[in-house]
Amino acid sequence: MATWDELTEGTKAPRREHGPLTRTDFVRYQGASGDFNPIHHDEDFAKSAGYPSVFSVGMLQAGILGCYCTDWLGADNVRRFSVQFREQVWPGDHIVCEATVRRRYDEDGERRVDLELLVTRQESGGAAIKGEATFVVP
Repeated sequence: MATWDELTEGTKAPRREHGPLTRTDFVRYQGASGDFNPIHHDEDFAKSAGYPSVFSVGMLQAGILGCYCTDWLGADNVRRFSVQFREQVWPGDHIVCEATVRRRYDEDGERRVDLELLVTRQESGGAAIKGEATFVVP
C-alpha cells in the first residue's frame, strides 16, 4: 500500500491490464449484480438493438477499477468513488486501469488524496470510464 510520503501531486499508480474480457465475464457479473438486461448476453437481442455484439455492463469495469484503487491505497481508506461510463467494452477487449494523484491535503484530521481515474480499451485507445476518488492515506 502506498504511503503519504510516496504520494505527491502527479504520482501515478502502476498501470494494470485486465483481460481479455469474455462473454462469460459479462454473464457472471450480471448474475452477481442482478442486472439481466439481454443486451449484455444475448447476441441476437444486441444486434436487433443496433449493436455489433453484446457488450459489458459498465459496472463490471467500474468494479475492476475500484479493486485496482483499493489494492493501491486500501479498501478501508476510500472516502469517495465516482465514475462516468464513456465507451462500450466488447468481448475480447483488454482494459487498462490508471490512477493519478491530483491533490494532496488534510481534511477532518485525515491526510487525503484526490485521484483522477481512467479505464481505457487497449484495442481502441478509447476511454471506457473516467472517474474520481478520494482516499485517506495513513
